[in-house]
Amino acid sequence: MNSWMKIEEFCTLVNLDVAAVHALIDEGKLVAKEDEEGSYFVEVSRSAQALIPATKGVVLDEAYEGGSVSMSSEFVEKTLGAILSLHEKVLDAKEETLETLKGENRFLKEALFSMQELYDEDRKTIETLTKQIEILQDELEFTKRKYKMMWNKAVESYTPSAK
Repeated sequence: MNSWMKIEEFCTLVNLDVAAVHALIDEGKLVAKEDEEGSYFVEVSRSAQALIPATKGVVLDEAYEGGSVSMSSEFVEKTLGAILSLHEKVLDAKEETLETLKGENRFLKEALFSMQELYDEDRKTIETLTKQIEILQDELEFTKRKYKMMWNKAVESYTPSAK
């Protein structure tokens, strides 16, 4: 698996300046490529082997009871590779999470627009029903007056018949 890193980040990681890394690239000790924008990228896993001296192991003096610890360059390379692999997995998970959140935001935005449309339709329906109720109330009031006038005339013109 190729792990590419910007040359500036690589320089920070290996504690070298950019000119020294370019010199190592020119010598063929480091694998690098240039993108369309002119940025250089260094292939980390193969380049790490060129930077680690080809000794049987690395000895670290530690201030603990055991004294020193020796590690092979292969172990260091595998450790760096594992760290970079984990870093890539974290970045992939981060991108996946961002995509998921963007999808959820799009869904919520669409739902909000849909709810707004439903609200507008309901508001129009309420306005229509309110107008119909007002019309029916006016008709009812008119019918009550008409009914009252008819019965008032009927009562006035009523004459009781003699038995």
